[in-house]
Amino acid sequence: MAVKTDTEVIIGGKVFTLSGYESEEYLQKVASYLNNKISEYNDDENFKRLPLDSQAVLVQLNIADDYFKARKQIELLEEDIANRDKELYDLKHELIATQIKMENTERNLQKAQNGSHT
Repeated sequence: MAVKTDTEVIIGGKVFTLSGYESEEYLQKVASYLNNKISEYNDDENFKRLPLDSQAVLVQLNIADDYFKARKQIELLEEDIANRDKELYDLKHELIATQIKMENTERNLQKAQNGSHT
């Protein structure tokens, strides 16, 4: 069973203890991602004027947007892989059929050559 990790991180200038079965490095990476999102918005003066709950919702919406875009990209890549797998499957079968035809042609040619020498 995986070991639970507890690590302190700083998010938005506040210290939080994150717990999970992921590595400390991963938990720090998650915190860093959140800090980058918060930092993007904190550069905007209009954002800073909003109430904190509205600021939080905007950051959450931005993260949700990133999530859905990443999911869509995964779907497209999985679709592409499935199409390539089908194409590869079809090409393998075409190659096998061509090899069988070639072997049959070679056998028929040898029979014809052997028949003309007798």
